[in-house]
Amino acid sequence: MPARVYAIANQKGGVGKTTTAVNLAACLAEAGERTLLVDLDPQANATSGLGARANGTSTLDLLDGAPLGELAKASGLANLDLVPAKQALAAAAVHLSALDGGERYLADALNGATDPYAFVFLDCPPSFGPLTVNALAAADRVIVPVQAEYYALEGLSQLLGSINLVKARLNPRLAVAGILLTMVDARTRLAADVERELRRHFGNLVFTTTVPRSVRLAEAPSHGLPAIAYDRQSAGAQAYWKVAMELVDRS
Repeated sequence: MPARVYAIANQKGGVGKTTTAVNLAACLAEAGERTLLVDLDPQANATSGLGARANGTSTLDLLDGAPLGELAKASGLANLDLVPAKQALAAAAVHLSALDGGERYLADALNGATDPYAFVFLDCPPSFGPLTVNALAAADRVIVPVQAEYYALEGLSQLLGSINLVKARLNPRLAVAGILLTMVDARTRLAADVERELRRHFGNLVFTTTVPRSVRLAEAPSHGLPAIAYDRQSAGAQAYWKVAMELVDRS
């Protein structure tokens, strides 16, 4: 049975996309689900967040037609594999935009190749460019991390409109798995106001669990570890575990 493929996308930077991709993948892997993380961001933060480097093959090779089975490498965590990224992916994004059918290269690469996995997460760059469009064209569902700040609400409607455009033109099966509120400071009125507005406008589409601001969550990538491996008792690790279980229920 092929994996359920999730793109983690938001055109805004700094909203927790990579943190969400790494930690959801790690939590589901720890729960016993064989999971794959594909790093599509030239900054390669998901790669370094798992303590890896793309010294050889990378997602660039995946987009160039190399078989997924030859590119997915063990992450060092049980049940979790990684296709790492490197900076050269930025040039590939420009190249993809000039190619006929370039928005479907990733979908073609993953087609029929995800059977060993239960879950595949695609970590997207902070833009709605060719790499993000490739991820959305290849995904079954998209998870949208949203920071608990006012401007996040303004960009969200635009993003959802873009997702619907990809659905109409490239990927009819694409749907929004959920909107995840991140970097929540429960001490502030702003965070409460943003959460209330999100739930008022989007209802059950918003994950029940929110991810708090957490020093341990922020420290974990510098150690090349997801939060659940760095400090499983931290508020961030516990929040992502709950989000992962909620995601399973939504599958």
